[in-house]
Amino acid sequence: MTSTAVAMSGGLDSSVAALLLERQGAPVVGLSMLLWDRSEQVRHGRCCGSLDLGDARRVAEQIGLPHYTLRMDGEFRRHVVDPFVDSYVGGRTPSPCISCNTEIKFEAFWERARRLGAGRIATGHYARVRRGGDGLYELHTAIDESKDQSYFLFELTQEQLARAVFPLGELTKTEVRELAREAGLAVAEKGESMEICFVDRGVQEFIEDERPELPRVPARVTTAGGEELGEGAPTYRYTVGQRRGLGVAAGRRLYVLDVQPEANRVVVGDRDELLAPGLVGRGLHWIAGEPPGDGVGMQVRIRSRHPGVAATVENGRDASCRVEFSEPQAGVAPGQAAVFYRGTQVLGGCWIERALR
Repeated sequence: MTSTAVAMSGGLDSSVAALLLERQGAPVVGLSMLLWDRSEQVRHGRCCGSLDLGDARRVAEQIGLPHYTLRMDGEFRRHVVDPFVDSYVGGRTPSPCISCNTEIKFEAFWERARRLGAGRIATGHYARVRRGGDGLYELHTAIDESKDQSYFLFELTQEQLARAVFPLGELTKTEVRELAREAGLAVAEKGESMEICFVDRGVQEFIEDERPELPRVPARVTTAGGEELGEGAPTYRYTVGQRRGLGVAAGRRLYVLDVQPEANRVVVGDRDELLAPGLVGRGLHWIAGEPPGDGVGMQVRIRSRHPGVAATVENGRDASCRVEFSEPQAGVAPGQAAVFYRGTQVLGGCWIERALR
């Protein structure tokens, strides 16, 4: 019988996922990924550092699972960290958790687990996989809406969903922690991990540490009409929708509308100017392999905690698309993902190229 490899980060969620699978009686192996080695840091909750891997090892011992650590920091830097930095430098707002799931957890990690004899991989994600009446695999939101992570999984394929196990999808966070306490797990009281696990300080400081050669040139801050408001911080310190820390005084509340590194310019305006009727996307992906039929009502989320808005999606060439909202939305940020839902089901999504104006 093939085993299930659990991606154990050393956090509460993946630890309870391993516990639940072990209780089912099927062969389980715990695998941890050393993604970002910061051995000198004493802070826990980083999700991918050496200290947390020690927690994963202790939990595996408590549960009675074999446990191995996979060094994958090269893949992590290549597929997640470097693109993250490049995106900010290019005036975009990246979503590294999606890239980590797509390129690392459900691709590179799976290949390592497969070579060790695993037939499935399990994670601590709050999401659910179902088999539809047509035999296709479906991705659905978690029962605990406040912890739902389906947004970050929109790029998964049929093959990846077929071998994915999400033991926490039907549980609330409170129930998960109670299970850990009842089992006496070493991580039962451990706090939440950071959203961007490899950034220990601020994002901008991280960018500057990673790219010390970047010129620290103040950006021109202007209105959409070209009115010069002054000089602010370098362009990589701004993101679309940002309101605080603009570096200029205008006597009214302003928001970042656009970041233009090539012109060393940051465009700001009123909130009404931030509203967009839709977006142009790239990297369009449908989980079923093709778009749903005509007349299918969809909701699109333009960031992980966005409540969603009714929308239509028009396929373009080369995996591009045009998404039109039923009502204008604020904060359509290039580099973020637009994820399409039908009820609890994730249909697919795309990467935001630009807002429609």
